[in-house]
Amino acid sequence: MKSRIPLILLACGSFNPITNMHMRLFELARDHLHQTGGYQVIEGIISPVNDGYRKKGLVSARHRVAMAKLALETSDWIRVDPWESEQETWIETVKVLRHHYNESLRSLQSKKEFMKNKWLIERATEDSLSYQHSVLPELKLLCGADFLQTFKTPNLWKEEHITEVVEKFGLVCVSRAGSDPAQHIKESEFLSKFQHNIFLVKEWIQNEISATQIRYALRRGLSVKYLIPDSVIAYIAHHNIYTEESERKNEGDLLQPLKLHSTPVNPLND
Repeated sequence: MKSRIPLILLACGSFNPITNMHMRLFELARDHLHQTGGYQVIEGIISPVNDGYRKKGLVSARHRVAMAKLALETSDWIRVDPWESEQETWIETVKVLRHHYNESLRSLQSKKEFMKNKWLIERATEDSLSYQHSVLPELKLLCGADFLQTFKTPNLWKEEHITEVVEKFGLVCVSRAGSDPAQHIKESEFLSKFQHNIFLVKEWIQNEISATQIRYALRRGLSVKYLIPDSVIAYIAHHNIYTEESERKNEGDLLQPLKLHSTPVNPLND
């Protein structure tokens, strides 16, 4: 029987705040990938974007990471990682992918060394040897289906970064109501070339929870219960995070990638 490839799912984004929908993406993606018969999802990672991204209404990463940690307390396989948010400034998504992939390789090597030393003491066992010959893990970027459209936004991505994300790592896209990612891929010569590395996940129970709408409701004192975890609601109330003032943060600013990638490009202008 062919062994499954261990797979890590990484979601990058604002998580401003984290919602139940964000966490559902991981569950949907894991089910889909397991059903392919080729993968075993071993971990999910949420990586909140750095404050330097300069998105309108983006509250401090300290709060966004704390809320994500609270939301994931009941998960036994998804965790929040603050590495991206703790960098001195905003960094490209591809660099976040590289970091976590390298971390996964280091972790695997540590396990191999541990099992090797254990084997020297206890003699060979089938379990210990399996670690020495384990399959290298893969890391894929988990996203909503509308993410594919961002590749067309001038100056938002470097062409070589798009290629690396799609070709080397791969995407797992969860559909939303009204989105047609399959058609989007079909219409793009570039994405069609790597469609074998783009997994489209259908969400049969539509869930259109939006962090933007959550913030809108919170600013007006409306209930968001059952849309985000109770622990996150309590944290927001305690710190009085989402206000009219917070929503004006970075207002009028360009997103950091648009500032950095000043040379006009449109890599998917097929």
